[in-house]
Amino acid sequence: MDRFLDEQSFKQFRDLIYDESGIHFSESNRSILESRLKERLRKTQIETPQEYQRLIISDKAEMKTLLDTVTTNLTRFFRNTMHFNTLENYVIPELIEWKQSKKQNTVRVWSAGCSTGEEPYSIAMVMKDKLPASIGIEVTASDLSLKSLMTAKEGFYPENKVNGVPEKYLQRYFEKKNNGYQVKDEIKKLVKFDYHNLKNDSGQRNLDIIFCRNVIIYFDEVAQKNVIGKFYEALNNHSYLFIGHSESLFGMKTKFEFLKTDWAVIYRKFFD
Repeated sequence: MDRFLDEQSFKQFRDLIYDESGIHFSESNRSILESRLKERLRKTQIETPQEYQRLIISDKAEMKTLLDTVTTNLTRFFRNTMHFNTLENYVIPELIEWKQSKKQNTVRVWSAGCSTGEEPYSIAMVMKDKLPASIGIEVTASDLSLKSLMTAKEGFYPENKVNGVPEKYLQRYFEKKNNGYQVKDEIKKLVKFDYHNLKNDSGQRNLDIIFCRNVIIYFDEVAQKNVIGKFYEALNNHSYLFIGHSESLFGMKTKFEFLKTDWAVIYRKFFD
């Protein structure tokens, strides 16, 4: 079978992408990398992979575009209901009690790898509904895909994209518009969107919750440990980490505590 990339070129592209983002392409998902590269060559009207490789080395903007192209942006509102049950019925009550005891008045959340915004808006809606008015809400949402972030910031979703939204939230926090729904400003103002590469430190500290679901599955063990370590440093002393149902910190040396709730397994950073 003829390959779009020979072995040397595949390894060079794989290493360039890994060094830039921590995303790891193995032989099993090589076809994804090759198809996305073909797309970029077609759009840039470059004839050979070698020419394109020289371009991404010299042009940081094109490297960002390539990373945007190779990332997988699958998401939906209230994805993995068990996580949102855990957030609503366990994490938020715990945080309210802790915040009030410490006389802190803001819950700070990071949705890392937020894609087109469904996850952070879902979090903001639950927070708005369940937190007392005396506690403020700050949700930071980041992604490696500028295209996805543009959709997220707009906050408009076709009808088929809001299927997972509970009716009470759909009525309260969305406005029916044309052939879709617009997230209302009272929710939009709670969420700040930002471009961020998880390989780098976000600079955030004293966070209460991090959602990073179905992201580290694309990283190798070294990059995973690096990201999880950065998450630990970014979190408050009484805080929670949500990762994807197919992801685990099992076997990874981290300081996080394993926490099994009635609904889902999450992780906790805990000091009295």
